[in-house]
Parts: sequence; C-alpha cells; structure tokens
Amino acid sequence: MSDVLLIIDIQNDYFPGGAMELEGALAAGQVAAGVLARFRAASLPVIHVRHENLRPGATFFLPGTSGAEIHPCVVPLPGESVVLKHFPSSFRDTNLLDILRGMSATRLTVCGMMTHMCVDTTVRAAFDLGFSVRLAADACATRELAFAGRSVAAADVQTAYLAALGAVFAQVAPAAELALP
Repeated sequence: MSDVLLIIDIQNDYFPGGAMELEGALAAGQVAAGVLARFRAASLPVIHVRHENLRPGATFFLPGTSGAEIHPCVVPLPGESVVLKHFPSSFRDTNLLDILRGMSATRLTVCGMMTHMCVDTTVRAAFDLGFSVRLAADACATRELAFAGRSVAAADVQTAYLAALGAVFAQVAPAAELALP
C-alpha cells in the first residue's frame, strides 16, 4: 500500500488576521505540522493543495496575495508536489489524480481546512475514486455557519462533518490515534 499525505488549503487567510479566519486554525495547523514531520521522517510522499479563488467578488485566497500562500507551519520542501486548485474539490480541474496514480497511491492521509467545504469535498471524491482515506480530525478546522436564520457553532459544524465522513468515506480520528508512520 502506498501512503500519501494530502494537506488541503492550510493557507494564511485561514489563520488569525487572515481574510477568512477559522476557529481552531492554529491548533489544527500545529497537528498538521506534526503529521507532516512524521511523513517526511518516513520518506513518504507529501502533496500540498493550495486554493486560489477566481470567483467574482471573492474576498479570500486572492491570487498574488500573502493570504493565498501556504502557511509556514506546513510550507512545502523542494520536491514536494503542490497542486493549485480553484474549486472546493482538490481533484476538480487539477492534476492531483495523475500525481497520485504516478505514485501508485492507494491510501491518503488528509489534513486541511475548511472541514465543511474543501476537506469534505476532497475526501468524498477520493473515496469515490477508490482511495482508502484517513482523516486526522484534529488537523482540520472550520467556522460557524448559518442557514435559515440559525447559526451553527464551528464546533458543531466540525462534529457533524467529521461524523458524516467517518460513517462511510474515511477513517476519522485524532492524528495520535491513526496508524501514522
């Protein structure tokens, strides 16, 4: 089995002072950095995904801004793949699937941000493409949402999405409980 670490959108705009600050971004980034260190120490492949927002009226991940850059806690090393995307799914209109096939990847370990959007979409797509997926729950962050006049706290959004992904699409657990390298 070929293991690959997929780090989704851990970018400056999600951290304190960024244009789309997420709850728990600092803590999630620290856990993701630890997972990244373990993969690097085991000489296993790492793929970083970076989102640039091209939608009219977009307010974050704007091309050419520091907010769209990968956060220093998980900055890529030379030789690590970086996939640029413009949609929530890391697979849509990118070369991610080709890179994974070239690596003979069968299992993905995922860390990233926003849990309810890009992480969710990518994990489901990976499952549909036949990959085994492990999601480091504490290496992800999200934000409060609202619908029909009701607010949903970030912690509840996080719990709901992790529960849904863990029901079918991925093994979901804190990083310390996953069988990482």
